[in-house]
Amino acid sequence: MAATLPAFPPVGAESPKVTLVIGSGSVKCAAALGVYKALTDAGIGVERVVGCSAGAVFAALIAFGHTMDDARSKTVQLWTRELTGQRNTIGVLRALAPRLFGFKAAEFSLRDDRLLLQRLRAGFGDRRIEDAGMPLHLTATDFATGELVELASGSLVEGIRASLALPLAFAPQRVGERLLVDGYLSDPLPVSVAMKHGARVIVAVGFENPYQERVDSAGRFAFQLSAILANNLLRAKLAFHSAAHHSEMIIILPEFRQRVRLFDTSKLAYIIEEGEQAALQQLPYLHRLLAEGRQYAAA
Repeated sequence: MAATLPAFPPVGAESPKVTLVIGSGSVKCAAALGVYKALTDAGIGVERVVGCSAGAVFAALIAFGHTMDDARSKTVQLWTRELTGQRNTIGVLRALAPRLFGFKAAEFSLRDDRLLLQRLRAGFGDRRIEDAGMPLHLTATDFATGELVELASGSLVEGIRASLALPLAFAPQRVGERLLVDGYLSDPLPVSVAMKHGARVIVAVGFENPYQERVDSAGRFAFQLSAILANNLLRAKLAFHSAAHHSEMIIILPEFRQRVRLFDTSKLAYIIEEGEQAALQQLPYLHRLLAEGRQYAAA
């Protein structure tokens, strides 16, 4: 049994603060909990959090003030292989014979999402995004235009479900007038949202998606395509931000020595620890950035 993880320590109201961005990356996104712990242990608060795809789950857990133990428990309950194990038979038939069964983009998926919705509702209830203890932003992608969509209000479950709408696997999620799909399709590490809201110092936690060891089903085929797209887009975005020389941005890419698969919640304690250690390596530079900001504000 994994050791009990400590609760997040309190951070004073006058503490220096950063914006935390959590990118897509399946269960690896739990490393953001370790990053958050390292920040709060060091007396650094988070004033705003942005989450994309699976990162939306952990952004919500942080923004709504869940303890480390509770966040770990909810992750284990939510993130299991059964999420993608329920085949959507009518979806498969519509793909094979669209004229016979009627193809509707808004409803098409290879997997049934009822279990996902059930677990999201059990974990988050009827909360609204705007009711979080700090500004919370979830990102998705407009299916019609490919544009990044920022969700900062409305149903929390709907927002997370939209951000998690993995192409082919799950059907798009309708939010208002828009049909939304997984946030990673527009930006797997959406630091642009933090910049838009005037963040001076950004801590961005990104991940590469694991490739399939074998591709022997339509579901695995979809996951492999998604991993290729997400990883290439992430590298392109990181190259852009590096070229732009955003000195106020710290990008944390945890390096996992152990292979972490899509649903490896048995390695949750290890994933969180790797996130914490990756953040600790960046703390000296982060402290300098925050100190420079305080000196600039006082001048």
